[in-house]
Amino acid sequence: MRDLEHIRCQREQVLMDADSSLDHVFFPDSGVVSVVAVYADGSVIEMATIGREGCSGVQAVLGGKISSVRLLVQIPGSATRMSRAAFTRAMGSMPSFRVLMYAYVQAFLEQVLVSVACNGAHSLKERLARWLLMMRDRGDEDLLPITQNLLAEMLGVQRPSITNAARELERAGLIARGRSQVTILDRQGLIRASCECYQLVRERVAFHLPKIYT
Repeated sequence: MRDLEHIRCQREQVLMDADSSLDHVFFPDSGVVSVVAVYADGSVIEMATIGREGCSGVQAVLGGKISSVRLLVQIPGSATRMSRAAFTRAMGSMPSFRVLMYAYVQAFLEQVLVSVACNGAHSLKERLARWLLMMRDRGDEDLLPITQNLLAEMLGVQRPSITNAARELERAGLIARGRSQVTILDRQGLIRASCECYQLVRERVAFHLPKIYT
């Protein structure tokens, strides 16, 4: 289709910034994109992640024209880009597409709500384990090309805090840290080290998108 454009997504690439015109909707084919809140002092914190199960168009689904968030590539990969105008036309002319997008909006909002609760209820080690598992699920790869600086930024903590949490997981034999990468050694062990929010998000997304998310 002429309305669709295949693009490559590089690590830490900003696909769309906060307070910018919402000109495109992105459908990741591989890799992971973070939905990031940006504060006045320049600090950021992750609100949700988008993988191959979804898209960046939640605000566009609801008729929004301005992006209130930053879209930051966490795990490099590829995506299909669609103009907001074409996306709006598809929503109006394709009932099955419209139903799918509304289902995704529900799944996305539930992910955000669980993440908010998780940030206040669980330890950094549990939250880190959940985050790593979610990255791994989207890419099917045990080696995650991410830095500890980026982990600290996304989880809203200082670098020494994320280093200590990662060290605990490493000492337990669950992960291995390298230069600008983390390797998951024991996924089942990491699930046990994570909080219940990991399974809760998987269950809710699978409920709304049973044919897409497994």
